[in-house]
Amino acid sequence: MSYGVSAALQEAVFQALVNDATLASLADGAIYDALPPGNLPSLYVTLGPEQARVRSDRSGHGAWHRFTVSVVTDGAGFLAAKQVAAAISDALVDQDLSLSRGRLAGLHFYRARAQREGTGDLRRIDLTFRARVDDTPNP
Repeated sequence: MSYGVSAALQEAVFQALVNDATLASLADGAIYDALPPGNLPSLYVTLGPEQARVRSDRSGHGAWHRFTVSVVTDGAGFLAAKQVAAAISDALVDQDLSLSRGRLAGLHFYRARAQREGTGDLRRIDLTFRARVDDTPNP
C-alpha cells in the first residue's frame, strides 16, 4: 500500500471544488480545507475525514481512499444544503482529476447523510466519496 498519494488527492479534490463555478456560487465561495478562525458563514463546505485501504497488486502500489466533504448550514430546512451537496457531487463524480503524484483511477459517490445537529438549528450533510488511486510515477 501507499499512502503517498493522499496529499495529492486532497489537493486535487479541493481545487475541483473551489474551481467549480456552480458550487462556488451556491456556497458563496465558502469552501474550506480547514475552517478559518472567527465567525463562519451561514452555509459552508469543508473537507472532512479520510480512510485509506491497500489496493496494491503486481502492477504497483495503490489505495482506496474514502473521504468526506461536508455541507454545514444554520439556514432553515435542508434545501440549500442539498443543492450545494448536489453541486459537490457533480464537481467530483467521474471527473478526471489531475494529481501531482500518482494517478486517479476512479472517483465515485459512496453515500450521504443529512442530519440536524445540536438543538436542531444546524444542519449538516456529509457526502462520502471513494477514490481509487495508483501511486505511479507521473510522466
